[in-house]
Amino acid sequence: MRPIRTFIALCLLLASGMAAAANYTLWIHGRAGSGPEGAPGNYKDFSYWGPSQVLAGVNKKAVNWDGRSSIASQSGRVRDALDCFCTGDNWCYVVTYSAGDPLLGYTLANYGGSIRYKKTASPNTSGACGNSGAGTQAGWNIKWVRAAAGAAGGTELSDIGAWTTSEPLVQDLKTSTMRAMYNHNVTRNIWFYMYAGARGTLYSFALPGQDDEVVAYHSSGGVAGSSGRSLCNPGDWFCDDLRLRTEANQGGSVKWSYHSVAFRDDGEDYDHYARGNWAGIVSVVRSAVVSTAH
Repeated sequence: MRPIRTFIALCLLLASGMAAAANYTLWIHGRAGSGPEGAPGNYKDFSYWGPSQVLAGVNKKAVNWDGRSSIASQSGRVRDALDCFCTGDNWCYVVTYSAGDPLLGYTLANYGGSIRYKKTASPNTSGACGNSGAGTQAGWNIKWVRAAAGAAGGTELSDIGAWTTSEPLVQDLKTSTMRAMYNHNVTRNIWFYMYAGARGTLYSFALPGQDDEVVAYHSSGGVAGSSGRSLCNPGDWFCDDLRLRTEANQGGSVKWSYHSVAFRDDGEDYDHYARGNWAGIVSVVRSAVVSTAH
């Protein structure tokens, strides 16, 4: 009888381990504005984005940070979330928005190859999880990244001082600073699918080419280089086209490695702002996530 009981116990142990594996969808927000902000460390607080009952991918989690401090100082918030939900048998889909894009990019480039403890996916009040006892792994289990209005190329609004210039994040978001901050080509072979909005009006004088009123296509399109350039929708006579997927843009500029333009706002329908209601370019990404993050 003992061998039978031992066999049953092993089967139950294996079954429980299989049942514990899960997929999660992490949402990393951008700069703090005038609207509601999610509480750092609280993965259930979607107040930055909109109503929490809205569908936004399997097991959605809000990766909240203060939205004003430097990228380097806030990377720990992202590492905590990735450790919690993207290690061991668990895998993640990751969505970034605006400054959340370079926050994740910086984290992957600088820490994505580091040795991580496999965690329990049961965060404490500060957003950290305990070790599962299953050992360690290199980096995190991430299926893909979808970036809404990605600001990894910086924004000219920081260059001209359109925001509070003493804010550390604004300093980071200067185009030359952001593009030199980390190696954007190092994504740990994880694909970044870029969603670029073009309904910009207020700051069109400062933002080159097509823009969503905060970031221009050179940034939201994941375009490489040491500075921003003027890129537009097809049919615009005054600047080169931002091309879809990984194709080189008109004029020869290229995307960073593992960056692909999934959506270009040819109709100029989507601006930058989520408005606390999953709006703007975020709405396009959310729809894609609902269809693909299972």
